[in-house]
Formats: sequence, structure tokens, C-alpha cells
Amino acid sequence: MGKTDIKWIYLLALSIIWGSSFILIKKSLLGLTPYQLGALRTIITGIFLFSVGLNSLKSIKKREWKWVILSGFLGSFIPAFFFAIAETEIDSAITSVLNSLVPLNAILLGFAIFKIGFTRRQLLGVIIGFIGTSILIFKGADLNPNQNYLYAGFVIASTVMYALNVNIIKKYLQNVKPLSIATGNYVAIILPAIIILVFTDFFSESTYSHPDFKMSVVYVTILSFFGTALAKVLFNTLVQISTPVFASSVTYLMPVVALVWGLLDGEEFGFLQIFASVIILIGVYLANKKKA
Repeated sequence: MGKTDIKWIYLLALSIIWGSSFILIKKSLLGLTPYQLGALRTIITGIFLFSVGLNSLKSIKKREWKWVILSGFLGSFIPAFFFAIAETEIDSAITSVLNSLVPLNAILLGFAIFKIGFTRRQLLGVIIGFIGTSILIFKGADLNPNQNYLYAGFVIASTVMYALNVNIIKKYLQNVKPLSIATGNYVAIILPAIIILVFTDFFSESTYSHPDFKMSVVYVTILSFFGTALAKVLFNTLVQISTPVFASSVTYLMPVVALVWGLLDGEEFGFLQIFASVIILIGVYLANKKKA
């Protein structure tokens, strides 16, 4: 099996894993605050990664550590809190849709900052994907007029950080093992997460006595292992065997998975949103189709 086939398998696997992460965040918020969720997710993920990846840190060179640390904050730490905050006001499916801005940002930032070129077909693909994303957003606003879409700013800010992260990995960490990058990320961010958790009253009686507390911790644990620890290693591998734009295209497929979960959980979406999802998939195809 060649790299072309393998990268599509990675893309589909990540789409399912990350597409399911938004409903897990929503369920985790039933018994936890956004800051507790973000901190706990970071800590649990760090424990998982340290248990299998500590020895891999030896392969990271001194000059690469600054990029590993920056990657940790941009690609994991800050977004973990921002997405949790956003989902206190916005449905999980819509949050996933907003996340589809990542590939567009990856192209723009890759060209502007990292001098990574792109083709007209790639640009056309992400524009078409963005159109589909816009339809989903506006339709979601119509169906959910009581939701505060100002909180979409937290998701949009996260997409910019994700886009910076994929370009950093491609340009400066191309030769570092994916497990080493992921583990190194959490060496840098686990201590700040612990400090935040301590100041969120997580260890107070009021938190433990919440009726949804235990199940929320279960959801966070599942989210941390599959949606963060395992997915980060898969994603870092995908960036290295493909391109930042192709890797970022996972955010085009995630809304389809997230919309299905949202429907099962009682969130509303209509035919126009399904049509928009098809447009998004067309954008993914065009953005990654090789020239004849």
C-alpha cells in the first residue's frame, strides 16, 4: 500500500475520531466547567502519551524544542479550552463546521508566513469547502436563533492556531517522529493545565456532588485517549506523509460525522445542511486531486 492510499486511510480515521470529539465535549460539559474540561483533557492526554512516549523524547534535538513547545500551545493547549467555552453556547455540530476554516487558514498562513506554495486547484477546493461551511453556519443560525454566535470567535481563533501548528510541523518538525512531537507537546503544557485545574474548584465537594460528574469524567477520558492522544500521533504522521492542506482537510469531513452525532442527540439540521456537507466533500476532492 503506497503513501497515497495510506494518507486517505489516516484522513478517514481522523475524521471519525475528531468528528466524534465535539459530542464528547458537549457531554463532558454537563458536569464540568469549560476550564475544568480543558485542563482535565490536557492532563489525561499527557498521562497517556507519557506512558508510551517518554523514551521518544530523546530524538528531539535542542533546536527543535522551541517548535515542539509552540506546537503544543497552538495545537493542543489553548484550543482545548476555546472549544469547551464555545460549546457552552453553540451546538457541537456547528462547532465542528466552524472548524472547517482550518484548511483555508493553512493555505493563507502557509504562503504568507512559511512560504509554502499552493496550486490554483487547492485554492479552488478550499474556497468551495468554505462556501459549504458558510451555508452550514447560516442555516445553523436560522435553526438555533437563541444561540450566541459571538462564541464562534473562540472556534475561529482556534482554527488559526491549528493552521499555524500544521505549518510548523511541516516546516520545522518534518524529521521528528510523530509520537515524539505529541509527547513533547504535553511536556510543555501539562503543568499549566494542572495549575488551572487546581484553581477551578475541581477538587471541591460541589464538583464531586454534581449528578453528571462521573459520566463527564468518563467522556473526558474517552475524548483524551482517542480524540487527543491517539489522534495527535495520527495527525502528525499525516502531516509528514502528505501536505498541511491535505492534513487540514480532515476538518471538512469532521462536520459530516459531527452532524450525525448531533442529530442523534437532538440537535436540529435540515436538508440544506446535508447539501452543504456534499459541497464540502467536493472541496476536499478538488483541494487534493492531483494533476493529470
